[in-house]
Amino acid sequence: MTPKNNYCYDYPRPALTVDCVIFGYDASDLKILLIKRGIEPFKGHAALPGGFVREHETLDSAAKRELMEETNVSNVFIEQLYTFGNPGRDPRGRVISTAYFALVKREDYIVIAGDDAAKARWYSVGAIPPLAFDHAEIVEMALNRLKGKIRYQPVGFELLPEKFTLSDLQHIYEAILQKKLDKRNFRKKIDKTELVIRLNEKEKGVAHRAAYYYKFDKKKYENALKKGIYFEI
Repeated sequence: MTPKNNYCYDYPRPALTVDCVIFGYDASDLKILLIKRGIEPFKGHAALPGGFVREHETLDSAAKRELMEETNVSNVFIEQLYTFGNPGRDPRGRVISTAYFALVKREDYIVIAGDDAAKARWYSVGAIPPLAFDHAEIVEMALNRLKGKIRYQPVGFELLPEKFTLSDLQHIYEAILQKKLDKRNFRKKIDKTELVIRLNEKEKGVAHRAAYYYKFDKKKYENALKKGIYFEI
C-alpha cells in the first residue's frame, strides 16, 4: 500500500506531456511520422504523436506508450530532445512538454492510428503540413539536432538495412544534411572510420554498374556509438 503523502505544495501544478519526433528514411527522402488529431484542440490538424504523462509514469515510458497507442510503433530507442514550456503553447492551459526523437527503419513498422489520433502517416521533411501547438518548433529543433549528431555519431546507419551500398549511405547523409556531397570525399571519410566491411556481393538487376554491398563492423559500430566519432562532411 502506498503511504499517504502528508505534504502538499501551494504552487500550481502544470500538466506534463511528451511528444515524439520519429524520423524514417525512404529511398532518398527523410520522412517524419505524424498523426492527424482526432480531438480538440486542433482537431484535424497534423501533429506529433504524444500525450499526457500519467501520475506514476516515467517520461520515457510515457513517450513509448503514447507512440504505441497513437501509431502502433514500438520497441524504438528514443532519446530526450528538449523541454518546451512556453505558457501559451497549449490553449487548454499550462502544459509543459518533453520532446523525444528517434531514427527508425520505415520498413520495420506498420503505422496504424489509434487512441485520439484519426490517422498516422509518414511525411517528407520537405513537405510537412502546418502542425498543431508548437510542434513545428519541436520538429525544427529535432532536425537541427540530427544534423549535428550525424557528424559525431554514426546515426545514419540506423536507417539502413543489414547490407547496403556506399551510395545508399551517402544518400542518407545528403537527406539529413539537405545538401549534395562529393562522392570521392565522402567515401574517403567513411573508409577512415573503419565502420564498414565490404561484402563479396554486388547489386543485381541494376541499369548502372553494379556496386558492392557493405555491412557494419558491429563491434566497432557499437564502440563508436558509445565514444562518438567526428568527421567533417
